[in-house]
Amino acid sequence: MERTLILFKPDCVQRRLVGRILARFEDKGFKIVGMKMLQVTPELAKRHYAEHVDKPFYPSLEKYITGSPLVAAVLEGLDAIRVVREMLGATSGLKAQAGTIRGDFSLSRQMNLVHASDGPEAAKREIDIYFRPEELFDYSLALEPWSRAEDELGG
Repeated sequence: MERTLILFKPDCVQRRLVGRILARFEDKGFKIVGMKMLQVTPELAKRHYAEHVDKPFYPSLEKYITGSPLVAAVLEGLDAIRVVREMLGATSGLKAQAGTIRGDFSLSRQMNLVHASDGPEAAKREIDIYFRPEELFDYSLALEPWSRAEDELGG
């Protein structure tokens, strides 16, 4: 099992798409192990986007991500990082394929609705930025035996 951080960005919250997009992840079979709404501060934005702080586009990125509350979630499932990113589609909604989240709901490069971790190290770092250990839950879903083969359930 793998965990990934998902941020339903301010444009997603403002457009009232959080529930519809979250449902797509649940429909796929991912388990929500943590979720909360928060207002990103400039300091938090700098921690999350540390690699971009000195780039020319950073001020507009910070203004965007701090402009409205967002919803942070941790999803768990088999190959979660890769599968979630494929579900999102290309970073730019203008280039994302129909059927992906961004392809279906976004017409922008920056206003692309959802962030997802891009690898295991990023997922660990980002989850630790947004969640304390006690805010993440290990539990079993009653439907797990019906959504994965027995040899896929434990690892």
